[in-house]
Amino acid sequence: MAVYRMPGYTQNVIACIWDFDKTLIPGYMQEPIFRRFKVDEGSFWDEVNGLPAFHRRHGLELVAQDSLYLNHILTYVRHGLFPGLNNRLLRELGDEIVFFEGLPQFFELVSESVRANPRYEHHELRVEHYVVSTGLRQMILGSKIAPYLDGVWACEFVERVPAPGYRMREAESAQEAGEPGGMFEGVVELRDVGYVIDNTTKTRAIFEINKGSNVAPEIDVNANIPHADRRVPFQNMIYVADGPSDVPVFSVVRQFGGKTFAVYRPGSKASFVQVNELQRQGRIDSFGEACYRPGCQTSMWILHAVEEIADRIVASRERALGEAVGRAPRHLHD
Repeated sequence: MAVYRMPGYTQNVIACIWDFDKTLIPGYMQEPIFRRFKVDEGSFWDEVNGLPAFHRRHGLELVAQDSLYLNHILTYVRHGLFPGLNNRLLRELGDEIVFFEGLPQFFELVSESVRANPRYEHHELRVEHYVVSTGLRQMILGSKIAPYLDGVWACEFVERVPAPGYRMREAESAQEAGEPGGMFEGVVELRDVGYVIDNTTKTRAIFEINKGSNVAPEIDVNANIPHADRRVPFQNMIYVADGPSDVPVFSVVRQFGGKTFAVYRPGSKASFVQVNELQRQGRIDSFGEACYRPGCQTSMWILHAVEEIADRIVASRERALGEAVGRAPRHLHD
């Protein structure tokens, strides 16, 4: 395999990478959808949880459990229970998402903690915030935290489904999308799944951040790039999430020297026990309540972790500069 070199990356970025549901918000982001269409949220998720057994009873041997809920949303659209649900509406509903205490202001506080330090500024250090979620990307982009994000990996729906032969008709005609007889089928509603992030493919997003594929699309995430040439080294990453479903990412980030932190819902014993077990297994560095206001353990831990990474980057650079320049000659005395 050829080695891909991407010169010029100064590795001055500290990446805070966040899960979304139950990490930044108390529950699931889809709640505003159920409220808008007066659908019982519990019943919907009960149906989703029953889908693997349903499909196996009807002949399937392999079922992608993490993404089944996307297909069930489409089923609700087709059956008129989510009438008119499209990407525009998903983004509007994202504005109704309620975050844990201290958010989204904490994101700016983290970034400013590096930006306002003259020693870090001298080395042009900065913080970037990313969300990697199995939820819905359009809702995240419509939420109050979106202005603070440098990138979002999450699931996407397709509204316009081209009919068979659309490429030929596209070349022959410029008919308006959605017009009867045109090259698209149906009205503007969610019709298909366009992109899926599940608990395992979250790790792909981490490698895209690591190698810089997200800012330079010409870099294939599978390219063999020396660690010294990667945009964001793993040791410059902090991954914050809520539970066992994030173990693949916890493992990758921690294995390569990054920092990992789990949050639990305030007052929830079950959530506390879950993240406590993750620490007992060595999956995470630490954990705390999902509280991001100043003075909370979680906010202090994250700010301290950012400071530790920044100090290490600066020390490494200054040491390298000293070795490169060498000591100035001095007069010798007997």
